[in-house]
Amino acid sequence: MAITLTILGSSSALPTSDRYTSAHVLNVHEHLFLIDCGEGTQMRFRQFKLHFKKLDKIFISHLHGDHFFGIFGLLSTLQLLGRKNELHIYSFPGLEELIKATQFGEEYTFPLIFHNLQNNEKEVIYSDNKVEVTSFPLNHRIPTCGFLFREKPKLLKIIKEKIKEYSIPVSKIQDIKKGDDFINSEGKTIFNNEITKRTENPRSYAYCSDTIYTPEIVPYIKGVNLLYHEATFLENLLERANTTFHSTASQAAEIAKAANVEKLIIGHYSVRYKELDEFLVESREVFQETYLAIDGLQYSV
Repeated sequence: MAITLTILGSSSALPTSDRYTSAHVLNVHEHLFLIDCGEGTQMRFRQFKLHFKKLDKIFISHLHGDHFFGIFGLLSTLQLLGRKNELHIYSFPGLEELIKATQFGEEYTFPLIFHNLQNNEKEVIYSDNKVEVTSFPLNHRIPTCGFLFREKPKLLKIIKEKIKEYSIPVSKIQDIKKGDDFINSEGKTIFNNEITKRTENPRSYAYCSDTIYTPEIVPYIKGVNLLYHEATFLENLLERANTTFHSTASQAAEIAKAANVEKLIIGHYSVRYKELDEFLVESREVFQETYLAIDGLQYSV
């Protein structure tokens, strides 16, 4: 099944008429994971035909307003739609109190479950039978973390001809698909790689929110299929990037190159840039497989 990423917002602190602030939706086997929630996220859901009912996990990278101000409108929309299912929010401490302050004594019709993040080390923060989500520390002006979404390995596919060749009973097939070797009636071990094949490799997506250039994150995102890394400035404003603890397009590309990722998406552009072509040129000088985060675009993982 498909894993797709939809860009809801690609601007930094200020939204523009065509670029909303940070928000991504990752669709993993028709379950939606919202990553950051800038202003107007609920409107982008409508505009890009995403289904509110499929959303049950929200990940907030840090508590700067352009990454979470949209959550209040989104929760209100879910309330008005009559949501009943629980909603999980992964965030640094503080967001829960802000959300409760906007309820004005009224309870939501659905349970809100908060999970506190930390940015001291990498940590598995969510896991089910399809995907595992890991947070890892970034280096910004306030506590910030990135997120790695990694698909769980699928069961191996047993080679049909081998079932007859080795007289494999039905009762053993599921264990073999999970990776077990097979011991036949004569006590001989048939190694798993002789009787199975992998259907496809697990896919992965990494989200690197606001951060100064930090090569230390490379081991966390090594070899991912798709990497998003903020690129607020071009290289001629490197000093500004350092002062504000952001990255340039060139620096994002350096991270992608060092991590040997398949594809890089850059975004979180400063509002000073009306045209984005220079971001692509600058980044591709370092890492050719770079693409722009554009509101409404969808990328396959």
